[in-house]
Amino acid sequence: MEMEVRLLPTGFDPAAVHSHFLARFGRLGAVTAFTGVVREAAKGAQKEKQVDYLYLDWYPGMTEASIQDIADAAAARSDIRALSIHHRCGEVRAGEPVVFVAAASAHRRAAFDAVDYMMDRLKSEAALWKREVGPQTDRWVEPTTGDADDLKRWSKT
Repeated sequence: MEMEVRLLPTGFDPAAVHSHFLARFGRLGAVTAFTGVVREAAKGAQKEKQVDYLYLDWYPGMTEASIQDIADAAAARSDIRALSIHHRCGEVRAGEPVVFVAAASAHRRAAFDAVDYMMDRLKSEAALWKREVGPQTDRWVEPTTGDADDLKRWSKT
């Protein structure tokens, strides 16, 4: 199992990361990737509020360990041969990539499931504290009921 887990205080190019991952592991048969981008509107706001940036606060050491735990769990529960997690911290402007997750396996289902699993856990359990900031908003973002429901799916399998 090959893993690459990075917490990044500066921007990254998800196309370049994907290209590198695909070049290394594409011969396995299946590569699945997901890129999350900071929204331009506040999550769940009844009246749309512009978001200028998302601030992801982190605690050095603890945050990296929590993301590594998620990667380790994905590797243990999936029939994948490689995975990659790149997650931003600090200030991330609207429209910029905030997370990239990829998995490689012999068959597509394992790669899809691993990426889906990692994203559900990253969204709800990674030791990152998110604040949306814009002209009409400055608030901490908590996982939603929908995020909790997404996470529950994995306790059944």
